[in-house]
Amino acid sequence: MRSYAIIEAPSGLGLTTDGVEQLPDRLLELGLAERIVARRAGRLAVPTTDRSRDPETTILNARAIAAWSPTLADAVEAVLDAGKFPVVLGGDCTILLGPMLALRRRGRFGLLYLDGHADFFQPEAEPKGEGASMDLAWATGYGPAIVTDLEGRRPLVRPEDVVAFGYRDHEDQAEYGSQPLPAELVSLDLPAIRERGIEACARAAVDHLTRGELEGYFIHLDADCLEDAIMPAVDFRMPGGLSWDELAAALRIALASEKAVGIEVTIYNPRLDQSGAAGHGLADVLATVLG
Repeated sequence: MRSYAIIEAPSGLGLTTDGVEQLPDRLLELGLAERIVARRAGRLAVPTTDRSRDPETTILNARAIAAWSPTLADAVEAVLDAGKFPVVLGGDCTILLGPMLALRRRGRFGLLYLDGHADFFQPEAEPKGEGASMDLAWATGYGPAIVTDLEGRRPLVRPEDVVAFGYRDHEDQAEYGSQPLPAELVSLDLPAIRERGIEACARAAVDHLTRGELEGYFIHLDADCLEDAIMPAVDFRMPGGLSWDELAAALRIALASEKAVGIEVTIYNPRLDQSGAAGHGLADVLATVLG
């Protein structure tokens, strides 16, 4: 049985909006730590957000993200060294760099990327310079060295060791000119899930991430992978998405493997959750699949 440790990583450095930094507080208020019997491993201080874009890279808070990510990596490594399973509560999606750097220090690991967006924009195409639209590109080595070559370990995860799962932002990618996902990166977008079924796609993802050459895999969960009607509390809303049951099914399958080594939760914005239902639903799913 896994022993969990929660790391609070309330970073909004990758967004121009506020609110996602309240994600850890809200999920903990809803009893997540108690429901999964998790140790509280601490809350990281985050640099102040600068709303101006870096003149060299055009990325919002590029230097702060690069400087802070190793601190998060250290916290993740401390949890792993203690024999516990890190549950990282963000924050926006740029927190991904921390756990993937921690794992890159230890060997070759994969990534299950559950997200409503592919997050593979290049800086010149991202309208606001938001790193939360570019983090998967950075983690796989695409982008300026300041955010892709942390500690000289580029890439933090090889593209062929990633499964992008459930994204549905094809129209936005086309409109703004996002670079395509690499051919070697496994793509199981929402249309594929609708065609093949959630369990079949989740099992295919796990099969790919439990190949012998990988020592394990990390799970990224962005709340905007969920159906907009049940998860309106995200900063960039889109129609469609997964149901609560579909998300739970995918996570159960992903977490059933002993090669799953950690999970992060991002983008849920309590400020946008007027009824509180979205937060309750997210906490319930996490408690069910982890607890």
